[in-house]
This record gives sequence, C-alpha cells and structure tokens, in this order.
Amino acid sequence: MEEVDAVVIGAGVVGLAVARALALAGREVVVLESESVPGMGSSSRNSEVIHAGIYYAPGSLKARLCVAGRQALYPYLEERGIPYRRSGKLIVATDAGQIPALERLRAQAVANGVTDLRLLSGSEARTLEPQLVCEAALESPSTGILDSHAFLQSLRHEAEAHGAVVVLESPVVGGSAGEDGLEVAIGGREPARFKARCVVNSAGLFAREVASRLEGFPLELLPPSRYCKGSYFSLSGPSPFQRLVYPAPEAAGLGVHLTLDLAGQARFGPDVEWVEALDYDVDPRRAGAFYAAVRRYWPGLPDGALQPAYSGIRPKIQGPGEPARDFLIQGPADHGVPGLVHLFGIESPGLTASLAIGDAVRDLLRS
Repeated sequence: MEEVDAVVIGAGVVGLAVARALALAGREVVVLESESVPGMGSSSRNSEVIHAGIYYAPGSLKARLCVAGRQALYPYLEERGIPYRRSGKLIVATDAGQIPALERLRAQAVANGVTDLRLLSGSEARTLEPQLVCEAALESPSTGILDSHAFLQSLRHEAEAHGAVVVLESPVVGGSAGEDGLEVAIGGREPARFKARCVVNSAGLFAREVASRLEGFPLELLPPSRYCKGSYFSLSGPSPFQRLVYPAPEAAGLGVHLTLDLAGQARFGPDVEWVEALDYDVDPRRAGAFYAAVRRYWPGLPDGALQPAYSGIRPKIQGPGEPARDFLIQGPADHGVPGLVHLFGIESPGLTASLAIGDAVRDLLRS
C-alpha cells in the first residue's frame, strides 16, 4: 500500500484546481482520474462562460465562490496567456412583465458584490446589439468566455510543477474511512491502494457513487444525485451578436442562451432534460424548441440555421421541480471523518469558481 499526503479523486477543472492549491501549499498530492484524458466530463461539456455572480442567493457558496473565482480567474488567464475575452452579457426581458425580474437580479447581484451591472431600455440594448428584440436588458460587462481546455491544462501543469502526480485510467473502486485513516482502492490496468492523510472527492457526476464506496462513511449523509442534460446547437454562418445573450432565468437553468466561442462562432443552449443515465447524443428533434426560445429575443434567426453541436450533463443534487440547491462542500465538521472532503453538486458556476473552490478546500483541510 502506498502512503501519500493527499489524494484528489477526479481530474476535471475543479479537481485539478484543488490539486494545484494543495500542491502550492506544499502538500504531496496524487490525483486519480478514471478516464484516459483529464476533464472528459462536465469540464469539457459546458458554455465556457466566466460568470459574474448574478444568479445565486446572497451568502451562498455559489455566490461567494463565483465572485471570488471570477476575481481570481481573469488575472490568472492574463498572466499565463490563456485565451479569453471579456465579452460582456445581456440578460433580456422579452416582455414588460419580466422587467421586475431583471431588477431583482440586479439587486441580488449587488448583494453578491457585483456592482457593475446596468439596466438598459430596449432601445439602449439594440444600440449595442441591433438584431436583439427586448423590452429591457441587464448588461454585465464582467461576464466573459475562456478556453476551458487551455485553463485545465494550465492547472494540471502547475499542480505537477509543484509535485502533484496525475494518474490516469485509475477508477476508484473502494476504500475506507475509519480510525486507521483514509484508504482508497483503484482498479484499471494497475490496481493499487493508497493510504492518505486527506482525500478530496471531486468526481463530479460520480461524486455520490465514489462516496458510497468508502466503507465507514455515513451513507445517510449522501445527497441525491440527479442528471440534468443540456444540449447545444450551433449557428451556421457568422454570429450577428458580439455579446452573450441570456433570457430571464428559468427553474432548472439559465434558459436557452446565446454564447460565443473565442473564434466568434455562436451556439445556443443548454436546454433542460432530466435523464437517468449518461447520454451525450444530441437529438436533432429538440431544435424546434430552440428556434422558439431563441426567436423570443432574436426573431431574425433563419430557418435551418441551427445544427446539433454537443451536450453536457449537470451534476445536480435536486430533482425536477425541487428548489435549486447550493454547492455542497462536505468536510470533517459535517460528517466527522478527519481529512475527508466531498464536493457534491458542483455544476455551474463551477468553472468560474474553480480557483476559489481549490482555495476553500485547501483551507478546510488546514483546520
């Protein structure tokens, strides 16, 4: 059995941010990843948006870590030459009845420390984006986009440069959490066991499954695990928009919004589809609902302009019709197991918040 200081389970963007933070703090870190390439789950299947911190309840982990993460992320990207663009975003009210919702969002954003939003009239919004049709819009200049793959590679490089080791094709198949410490068993081509002072479960969609395999962990503390699929469609031809465009948010997500990649290509999504198993195929028949949603703010969307692109699955810890839940960072004070941290429900804004999540986990394991 190999003894190490810290084991991080999952080499997505959050797991690597945690590994980097622990390695920079001088800890010996082993990262266990079940896939052959890091970041193959939620980290590679999202909008690549840098969120400002508008949508989350004041005082929540999502609000605090999103704002702190965004404030850390822009300098990180700039200093390392990672491609990004501070594109800005418009959240639009397509009828007058939605304007109070924009005003509430603005007040909530201010409570979260986001103070640069502007409430625009429909004509002011059209001055910025002539193809847009809306009654009002909330402008967020600190929203942006980034190359998430380059960011993930940078996190891995910095973690490894400070001594971390990333072990691929090493799925966690068991382990224990007890008085003798923490043990993690891996399968794959080279089965092994690790004994560690601390273990961080950052397995994303599989975090609950990993936690349930640790003997001695109180299973009653496990949250539910729900898969919420979101499909994306890309726009054929050039984008008429320079900024991201979001409708007023809906129950399980932020609505079918327009995002841009760094080359200026437009894509729309994600929608909301609750699924029982991982399935990343995009059903072309879902395009009809996309046309209807997008044409509320861009009536000029041509017929036949949308093409299936890709999909992602949100690791939610609530189900359909249930209130949205906060990030769940479950540490020793919550479950009584020294050195063990579970990260549950790390969906959006997990990418934006990743650096701050890494710091939070590092600090939690100092106590």
